[in-house]
Amino acid sequence: MLMDIYNELLEKYGKQNWWPLTGYFDPFEEVCIGAVLTQNTNWNNVEKALQNLINEGITSFEKIQKIPEDKLAVIIKPSGFYNQKAKTLKRLVNFVVNNVKENLDRRKLISIKGIGKETADTILLYGLNKPVFIVDAYTKRFFYRLGIIREEKIEYDQLKNFIEKNLPKNIGIYKEYHALIVEHCKNLCKKKPECDNCHIKYKCYNYCYENK
Repeated sequence: MLMDIYNELLEKYGKQNWWPLTGYFDPFEEVCIGAVLTQNTNWNNVEKALQNLINEGITSFEKIQKIPEDKLAVIIKPSGFYNQKAKTLKRLVNFVVNNVKENLDRRKLISIKGIGKETADTILLYGLNKPVFIVDAYTKRFFYRLGIIREEKIEYDQLKNFIEKNLPKNIGIYKEYHALIVEHCKNLCKKKPECDNCHIKYKCYNYCYENK
């Protein structure tokens, strides 16, 4: 069932080819930075913060280590919660440069203050190409409305483990599926869903038509 849904989303939206890369950062480092900046905000704000970093020449872990925390906070202000994120970036960067990145795992990443499960899994999947599926609010909403899970407030790891057990262990699929869910939920499966325009509304007919 999950692959059928994936194929329908892929046919509708095409490959998303995340992670969006600027070309100014090392790809792994940009994923780490972006994963922190995107906490509790949308990607448009992340792009503004990344552009500020580029404009200021702060395009590497080494430069993030050297820049004063208060100045870093001002630069990334468009991403919101900028003081907190500046601290988290500093902690993450210092941790990564003092460890072998290929040996990073979820347990190590979430031991860093400010790094939660979603951020850690984003770094592992998009930054290190490790087969972990990312769960976010869109994922929960989407699978709840399809009737695949019973409650939208399902625990993160419970949904993550369910998805991973029911998909091929394929990094490319994991990356694209997550991106496609985000795209679908931003466009149609919003908090107030636009079911009339949805190409898979037949899969969650009861939700769409009982909740208008």
